[in-house]
Amino acid sequence: MNSQTQLGPIVPVLPSQNIARDLAWYKEKTGFEAVFADSMYAVLQRDGLYLHLQWHADTPDDPLLGGSVIRIVTKDVRTVFKEFVKRGTVTADKLIPRTAWETSEFGFYDLNRNAIFILEDLHGK
Repeated sequence: MNSQTQLGPIVPVLPSQNIARDLAWYKEKTGFEAVFADSMYAVLQRDGLYLHLQWHADTPDDPLLGGSVIRIVTKDVRTVFKEFVKRGTVTADKLIPRTAWETSEFGFYDLNRNAIFILEDLHGK
């Protein structure tokens, strides 16, 4: 790899059965807002992070899959956790304060069974 090559952020594209439904869910439950949307594709943004949703028919030729996993890193997981408890995204017992791999994290599923984890790296604390 060229030493001047620098990779940018990764933008996950998650499968969706219903773009309009999922846009409303993401806004209410995560605070991600749509910056583009049509019936087949959407771009959501929050705090400089982007998620994309792509419609799938959930047929053998175009499977929805459900089972994608993303992990979002923050410097203050407890503040984000409190927000998501207020939004009704997770219950108050879902925060794991310290995992074996030295993170504090919580997770939930969207309406398409995509797993979303929000975590803080505890190394060095």
